[in-house]
Amino acid sequence: MNPELRALLSQSYFGNDLRAYLTTAATFVAALLALYALRSLVLSRLKKLAIRTQTEFDDLLVDLLSRIGYPDYLIAALYFATRQLKLSAAIDKIIVFAFAILLSYRVLRLLQASAAYLVEKYAFKDRQDLSNQAAIRNIKLVVNAVLWGCGAIFVFDNLGFKVTTMVAGLGIGGVAIALAAQNLLGDLFSSFIIYADKPFRIGDFIIVGELMGVVEYVGIKTTRIQSLDGEQIVFSNSDLTQSRIRNFQRMVSRRVSFEIHVPYETPSEKLKMIPEMTAGILQRIGRTKLDRVHFKSFGGYSLVFEIVYYVLSSDYNVYMDSRQQFNFALKEGFEKAGINFAVPTQTVRLAPQADAPAQKN
Repeated sequence: MNPELRALLSQSYFGNDLRAYLTTAATFVAALLALYALRSLVLSRLKKLAIRTQTEFDDLLVDLLSRIGYPDYLIAALYFATRQLKLSAAIDKIIVFAFAILLSYRVLRLLQASAAYLVEKYAFKDRQDLSNQAAIRNIKLVVNAVLWGCGAIFVFDNLGFKVTTMVAGLGIGGVAIALAAQNLLGDLFSSFIIYADKPFRIGDFIIVGELMGVVEYVGIKTTRIQSLDGEQIVFSNSDLTQSRIRNFQRMVSRRVSFEIHVPYETPSEKLKMIPEMTAGILQRIGRTKLDRVHFKSFGGYSLVFEIVYYVLSSDYNVYMDSRQQFNFALKEGFEKAGINFAVPTQTVRLAPQADAPAQKN
C-alpha cells in the first residue's frame, strides 16, 4: 500500500482513524442491502405460501413484514455498522436506544398480532356477535398492556438500568396498588367471568333488581344498559356477577294467564262453547300454544273461566300483538255467540215501608 495512502488512512478523527470510518460505511451499506434482500426473499416466500394455504396467519405475517419501512433498515444498519467505532457514551447510548426501541416495537407488533389472531380464531370464533367483539377488544387491551410493559423493561435493560431492582420495586408497589384498587381488579376479573359464562349478551333485555334495560356495552370495569325511559344505567361488573339477573332474551316463549267472567244467567250450552272458541282463536292467530281453558269456579257475581296459553316468541312486541289479537277475537266471538262479560253488580233490596198514620183533620 502507498505510504501516503496508509498515512491518510491512519489519521484519527474523533478517536477513530479513516480506515475505521470507511469500514463502517461499507458495513452500513452492506447491512442495508442485506436487510433489503432478506426482506424481499422472506416476503416473496411468504406470499407464495399464503396463496397455497387457507390459513390467515401467513397473510398476517406478510402484512407485518410489508410495514417494515426505510427508517427501520437505516436504524438497524447504523447499529450494526457503528459497533466497531469508538463513540462517545452519549452517541452510543442514543444509537443503542434507537435500535432497542425499533427491535422492541417490531417484536411487540408481531406478538400483538399473533395474540389477536389466536383470540379471534380460536377463543371467539363468532366474530359477528357483539358480545364476542367486546370480549376481543378488552382482552386485546389487557394483552397489549402486558406486552408493552415487558417491552419497556427490555428497553430499560438495554440502556443499562438495573431492571431487577425496578421489578422488585414494582412488585412491592404492585401489592400496594392491588390493595388500593381491589374494586378495579374485582371488576376486571368479573368482566372475564361475564365473557366466559355469558349470563347475557349485548342486545339482551335484562332486569337487575328494580332496574331494567337493553345491554349496549360490556367493558373492563363497567357494563352499560339503555333503560326503557332512554337514560343509560352503568353497573360495575362485580355488581352484576353478584346479582340475580333476569334475562328476557333467553325466553323461548311467554306465558299468558288470565280469567274471564260471564254472568250466571248464561245458558250451559253457551258456557260449553267457550273452551272450543278459545282454542280456535289461538289456532288462527298462530305463534301461540294453548295450555288449558277451564270453568274454574263460581264467583261472587259471575262464573269464572281461567285461560292459559303461550306466545311462542321472546319478543315483547310480538307478545303484546298476540294478546291484542286474541282479545279482539274473543270479544267478537262472544258477541256473535250472544255471551256477555260479567261486571261486578250489587243488588239492593228495599224493605216495604209501613203505611203512614192517618192525619186528623
